[in-house]
Amino acid sequence: MDEKRPFSAACNSLFRIILTSVMLFFSTAGCSREGIADRNGRMTWWREARFGLFIHWGLYAIPAGEWGRRTDYGEWIMHSAQIPVEEYEKFVPRFNPVKFDADEWVRMAKEAGMRYIVITSKHHDGFCLFDSEETDYDIMSTPFHQDIMGELADACRRQGLRICWYHSIMDWHHPDYLPRRNWEERPAEGADYGRYIGHLKKQVKELLTRYGRIGVMWFDGEWEGTWTHEMGLDLYDYCRQIRPDVIVNNRVDKGRSGMAGLTVDARYAGDFGTPEQEIPPTGLPGVDWETCMTMNRHWGYNKADDDYKTPGDLIHKLVDISSKGGNFLLNVGPTAEGEFPPESIERLEEIGRWMRVNGESIYGTRASPFKALPWGRCTQKDLGRGRTRLFLHVFDWPEDGRLIVPGIYNKARKAFVLAGGAERNLMVVREEDSLIIDLPGIRPDPYASVIVLDVDGRPDINEPPAIEADFDRFIGSMDLRIVSERENVDVRYTLDGSVPAFDSPLAGDPVRISETTEIKARVFRNREPVSGVRSALFTKVDPLPSENPARVRRGLRYRYYEGDWDLLPDFDSIRPNKAGVLENFSFSPRNREEYFGFEYTGWIQIDRQGMYRFFTTSDDGSRLYIGDRLVVDNDGLHSASEKDGSLPLAAGYHRIRVCYFEKTGGDVLEVSYEGPGFEKTKIPEGVLFYTDGER
Repeated sequence: MDEKRPFSAACNSLFRIILTSVMLFFSTAGCSREGIADRNGRMTWWREARFGLFIHWGLYAIPAGEWGRRTDYGEWIMHSAQIPVEEYEKFVPRFNPVKFDADEWVRMAKEAGMRYIVITSKHHDGFCLFDSEETDYDIMSTPFHQDIMGELADACRRQGLRICWYHSIMDWHHPDYLPRRNWEERPAEGADYGRYIGHLKKQVKELLTRYGRIGVMWFDGEWEGTWTHEMGLDLYDYCRQIRPDVIVNNRVDKGRSGMAGLTVDARYAGDFGTPEQEIPPTGLPGVDWETCMTMNRHWGYNKADDDYKTPGDLIHKLVDISSKGGNFLLNVGPTAEGEFPPESIERLEEIGRWMRVNGESIYGTRASPFKALPWGRCTQKDLGRGRTRLFLHVFDWPEDGRLIVPGIYNKARKAFVLAGGAERNLMVVREEDSLIIDLPGIRPDPYASVIVLDVDGRPDINEPPAIEADFDRFIGSMDLRIVSERENVDVRYTLDGSVPAFDSPLAGDPVRISETTEIKARVFRNREPVSGVRSALFTKVDPLPSENPARVRRGLRYRYYEGDWDLLPDFDSIRPNKAGVLENFSFSPRNREEYFGFEYTGWIQIDRQGMYRFFTTSDDGSRLYIGDRLVVDNDGLHSASEKDGSLPLAAGYHRIRVCYFEKTGGDVLEVSYEGPGFEKTKIPEGVLFYTDGER
């Protein structure tokens, strides 16, 4: 995994993806030759499982986060502490996890309610926990001398769990892997990346053919420039050719958006998205995704890290993820002796106690039909025969003993407490568009009580229609759509700011506007309103004029800085360590892996007048300016997260400036844009220019 500080806020682009419902997540590699029914069959067990165990284990468990004067390292310690290969190899004869018990690990996962295990067959340091014919840098070279992957695969089969492999595309140990770390003295001459890809595929074949049925190939480490989209497609196909039923995550390819982990383009391979250390803010209809998360702050074992999430917090996260249609992959980092930390065991046991009573509300459920509930979350199941079961997870117990389920028009059939069984029915009454469940004398669960509510038909929720548009500003004119997923309804709208009535225009074809407009929309059934009013303001604007720089040349000017910052500094007040010209937003002139910054300046050529959206994905902070306008503010200490901003541009040249800093951990900067006639793409070198007169 990526070594990161705690994640702060969900990225703005993810909100936009969700709200406009434009996300499509089917891989070209798989779906072009796989029907929807076949894909659904292959994904069924994973969608029903909902909860899995992630295990990060390897040589990095020996230093346990400590190197030199620092105690905050994790599984990236080789890279972050800049440990040379020959020094890191000294951990191999020290790795002897005599307390490892595969059956005990699987038992703990199973009793926690987990249905599958994903373990690091190889992390970025290149050390393999399985007996590989392709390298001696594996478990068989240690005093332990046992194939850990084989033992876990057998234990999972005995106890009814699915075994899955995490396998890093990146490999800091292999002599042919490129690029080298820039702090290494190991020469790159003679290294052959193509030969490394052959090695990688041979190991993948070992993992998919030696250990029986494998649930998921969970790749990571795809972000370095040597790995390409074409390689990702090929590796996806390779896995599916060897084992057609295997599920492959989207990190096999280059298409994920930072730590949000979601792929917004059907050209990229992968069967599910991989948000890391975060939960998407709302559901993603039709999209398979899995949040992976640590119990404390590290993936690999760190003996000094006691910052554990509480059992209640982890249970709430499991419920929240399930209510949005996702899976939860919860991590444990075992010790070098082969034991789970006691804090992890305690949390697994507590989650297990809750799951034994309430697991039905998690397994095999679908996302909530409600956009939000004031007291908790909801999952649902289709009972057949025209009925739906709603599992109401109550985090905040109502003081008056009346649970209000707002904005639902279905007829209630019965309600009961899942922990108490269906034999004790609760009284349900209707008040306008709400159902009220009476909860007399019921003692709430300390974490989340589950109330079952069975209703007739598909959930019919008082949800206003969606107003869909690419931007909330426009030049000239723009089309927008007004849509609702509800059945047997009429959607009516107005363009003058008034509340829609049944005789207002009926939504259907795209609505074209050419002036600043406040549009309002509402759902009607039998001539009566059955939703609130959705309102949106779209503003007509003038484009930002272009400029006419003299004698432009391809590339960008850069200034490189070194320093320790928590926020972007005022680079104008600091003397740069280097300056020059680059072809793009590259880190190539840097002298160090951490504690550095860049300022890139120049011109971007805009071919066509229109609205443009710019994105930066960065770890740590970044900002993007067009002219003097701050368009994207992605500043601060955070893992690789994406933010965006938009503005109207005239055709021609516009000044562009991007500022970036990296403190510790991963270092990422990707600058992208989208505009009239093209989807989001990295800003190509062909539209970036500088002039001699610039700094």
